[in-house]
This record gives sequence, structure tokens and C-alpha cells, in this order.
Amino acid sequence: MSRFLSQEAARLAPYTPGEQPTDAQYLKLNTNESPFPPSPRVIKAVSRAELLKLNLYSDPTCSSLCQAIARRYGLQMENVLAANGSDEVLAFAFRAFCGQGKGVAYADITYGFYAAQTALFGLDATIIPLREDFTLCVEDYMDFPGTIVLANPNAPTGMTVPREDIQRLLEANPDRVVIVDEAYVDFGGESCVPMIFRYDNLLVVQTMSKSRSLAGGRVGFAMGSPELIAALNRVKYSFNPYNVNRLSLVAGTAALEDETYFETCCASICQSRTWAAGELKRLGFTVLPSRANFLFVRSPKNRRRGPLPLPEGKRHSGAVVRFSPYPGLCPHHCGRSGADAHPDRSGGAAAGRPVTGGNRYAHGIDSTNHQRNLHFPGTESGRHRKIRNPHRRGISGPHAHALRPPRGLRSDRALPG
Repeated sequence: MSRFLSQEAARLAPYTPGEQPTDAQYLKLNTNESPFPPSPRVIKAVSRAELLKLNLYSDPTCSSLCQAIARRYGLQMENVLAANGSDEVLAFAFRAFCGQGKGVAYADITYGFYAAQTALFGLDATIIPLREDFTLCVEDYMDFPGTIVLANPNAPTGMTVPREDIQRLLEANPDRVVIVDEAYVDFGGESCVPMIFRYDNLLVVQTMSKSRSLAGGRVGFAMGSPELIAALNRVKYSFNPYNVNRLSLVAGTAALEDETYFETCCASICQSRTWAAGELKRLGFTVLPSRANFLFVRSPKNRRRGPLPLPEGKRHSGAVVRFSPYPGLCPHHCGRSGADAHPDRSGGAAAGRPVTGGNRYAHGIDSTNHQRNLHFPGTESGRHRKIRNPHRRGISGPHAHALRPPRGLRSDRALPG
């Protein structure tokens, strides 16, 4: 460790992001990205004219994007803040609503970035275990006096908390901020956005990385009462006023204007998830009910092998996966994606983060530092199962229709220049 490092920095617990390989084409199951390209409207909007404006700073108010978000969700501009991905929103919120005498509470099995940001800001964290069935019970949070963060749907389990339960949590202590992280809500979850006007202590955080295919654009946003948004802006303008670049502002605005494309992509991913869950159950796996773009499963046997060197693991499986152990979870758990496994948000799965990607034939354990292969009952012992990319041409079989992107969404199709 560097002798120049401060004591505060030495105590950090950095988050390990999913690998972005550049040496070959693999099925990326390690970061919950969409298998589909951005909307054609996004491609058209990010034009040469916009590129020629990169000599200018972006709009610090993100007005065009915030207006589009407000229209989409029936809000006012004062209810919206745009950011460089939802992780930045969370960082602003941790800084704004937690601190001396006010800690933060979140689940023991949830998005790993919460712990990293807790360490970054030196906050007191209360880690509350999920129940034995992996459900999150709001009763366990009722007496906590500080800020509460709930991923809903949760990562890596994909399970949800009913909106009525979150409402009880909000009403139990009106002076306590409840942050609902809805990174995966568009895949079947129930959003808390309609409750914003009733509860001024509710902050809803969403991202365009998953359902709107803009993971590389880094577009996230918060929705809440004017008081909460003003607090986030206070942190933003103390850190980086130009936090969303010009191209991402344009891309995010255009993505929100193409509701048909958005709905088609989400429906395809949900269809893929349903098929994958059924096949895994048929193979003897226990599959938790998921409302995200990944599945959380438990193997009937521990079939994990020792760690493989990353390049070798890629050659054998054709997929990039990630492994992130959680305390108290045995190696029989793993994440398995139905359509895409989060900045990004790779919400990790039990013994592994959820493996995702719109690919149902992708079998693997998401791995931060080790590449592993998941062997299914009935497959040849000790062999790596080849993974085919369902988004390439030539896929056939009884579920080929569901494996392919909807018409016009082929991810291998050349984009317009």
C-alpha cells in the first residue's frame, strides 16, 4: 500500500466492477447489461451535430433530461435529479442524508456498492439479515432511526418488497429518509414513484443502464420531494456540477421518448427469464421468484470447480461471469440470468452475483476474481458446457423465437454510421 495513502483511504472497501473484455466476443453475464442495443432514436439523436458540441460543457441542470423524466413519470422538474449513473445518485444520497448521528441500514445480501459507499463516507452501517427464504421484512427496519436503503427488486435475489410494506415503513417515521433503489423495477417490479407526492421522506432511484440499454452512457436519476432533490443538488454542486456529459443527456432524453422500444425489450427479457426459470427447475434447481433481469438459484449439489484462470475460463465457456461470496451463503447458490445479469449494477448472487445477459443458455457463476463454470445435472461430468449466443444468427430449436431479440433489435446488426 502506498505510503502516500491517507488513513481514511486505507480503510476503504473498494467495489470491484465487472470486467469489460476487449480481446474477443463473449457472452457478458457479469454486469446485468441489456442484450439489446440502444433505441434507434438514441442512435439518431447522438448525431454529428452533437459531437461537434463537445467543446462545450454540458448543461449543469440537465434540464432536457429532467424534463423528459418528469413527463414520463408525471412529476415536476423540482422532483427530479439526473446523475452520472444511479451509483452517483446513491453517493449523493449517502452524503446528504447520512452522517454524524445518522447512520444507514440495508440488507446483508444486496447491492454491494452500498457497503463501499458506507466506507467511503465513514458512516455507521446497520446490516439487517434477510429472512431464511431471502425475503426482506420491513418490520426488521421499523425501529431504525437513520436512513434506510432498499433495493427493490433486490440484487442478487430478484425478489421484491410489496409497495404497501414500504408505505408502512415511510409512515412509521416521517423524519427518516427511505431510499428505494429501483434499478430493476422495469422487469416486473412495482415502482414507488406514485407515492412521492404523499411522502416527502421517500427517494426513488432508477437507472437507464438495464431496461433502456444505456449502461455505457451512465445515466441515472432520483425522484422525490423538492426538499430531498434540493439536498442532493447541494451535494452535486459541491462535487461536480457538470456530472452528466452532453451525449448522455441527449441519449437519455431520446431513450425516454421511445416507449415502444422500451416495452418490447423488457417484454422479451421477461419472457426469457420465465423460460430460463422453468428449465432450471426442470433440472432440479431451486429458483427464487424474480422481478429483475436475472435469476437467483440454488443447485441441488455443489458442482463448483476450483477457480480457473480468467482467460482459460473464457475459452472454455465463452462467457464472462463473476463470483462474489456473501456471508452465510453456501456455494450451492448462484446467480443465473434470464436476460441480463449490476453498475453496474451487477447485483451479486449468493455464492455468486446474478449471472445475466439475455442469454438463457449462459450457465455460470458470476465472479469478481475467479472464473468458474456451473455444471448442471445431466451434463457430462467435468466438462464445460459450450454457450451459444442466442443473439447471433442461426439459432434454432424449440425456444429460438424467445432467444432472439424482437424484430429490429438484433444486437449483431450494424448500427447506422
